[in-house]
Amino acid sequence: MSRATGDIAEAVAVAFLASSGCRIVARNVSCRFGEIDIIAEKEGVLHFVEVKSGRGFEPIYNITPAKLSKLLRTIDWYILKNGIDMPYQLDALVVKGSECDWIENITI
Repeated sequence: MSRATGDIAEAVAVAFLASSGCRIVARNVSCRFGEIDIIAEKEGVLHFVEVKSGRGFEPIYNITPAKLSKLLRTIDWYILKNGIDMPYQLDALVVKGSECDWIENITI
């Protein structure tokens, strides 16, 4: 997927999350461990959101065990760096065109 396609999917995801009552905290947060696409807050819970999109296949399958490990290390880094003391979870948001499927708490 090209960067432009990814940017479009992230823009759709941000609009979806905002319309679902989320406050967008940050986008494209990166460190040496990896990158978090979107960080949002809703009802006192911090949501670290990995955005996936694509055509002709299920984009959710691109979250491999290796990718999941990178995401979790990046979340740990962000929480420690920013002194976060609130509930949080890792979510996936699958974007297919203008349709979104928000899969909450994918690490359970």
